[in-house]
Amino acid sequence: MSDFKSDFRPTLRPVLGTKEEISSAAVKLSPMPEGAIIHVLAAPDASDIETRLRSLAKGDVRAVSPDQWFIVGEPLSHAEMKALFATLEPQATGVDQSQGRVRIRIEGKMVERVLAKGTAVDLSLTAFPVGHSATTLIGHIAAHLTRLDAQVFEVIVLRGFAESMWDDLVRMSLEFN
Repeated sequence: MSDFKSDFRPTLRPVLGTKEEISSAAVKLSPMPEGAIIHVLAAPDASDIETRLRSLAKGDVRAVSPDQWFIVGEPLSHAEMKALFATLEPQATGVDQSQGRVRIRIEGKMVERVLAKGTAVDLSLTAFPVGHSATTLIGHIAAHLTRLDAQVFEVIVLRGFAESMWDDLVRMSLEFN
């Protein structure tokens, strides 16, 4: 067995780091800073795990699907993440998705109309209130959509699709620029 060790260290770069905010009177599109995105999966017999998550999480808890959530917030150190995962056991398991997913913010008075061009989700405020999340397709890309405020949404996509999603949202917004 070889004791060879490489000095190579990958450089992590924000996927949308070169993208600049796009803004008009009707729609604003901006890349969000890359922080922590933790995917939490509950055990089948877990009870009241969402309440527990909300008390433990350093960030926002977003529903993904039954018994699954994202914790979204500021970057966590390795020790903080390890401690969070330990407190979840045995009722749930956490998976760090921080380098695997990207967040995009889209807002403005025409935001629902822009997003409606790409998804079949009813985005009216009564059907999709503040704090509500849905996993959906936007165009052909799987996305996690959360309403942060009356005219503000966050889109989370897999890292490899972030630039395509950005470009799609830009195109969908052109009518309102």
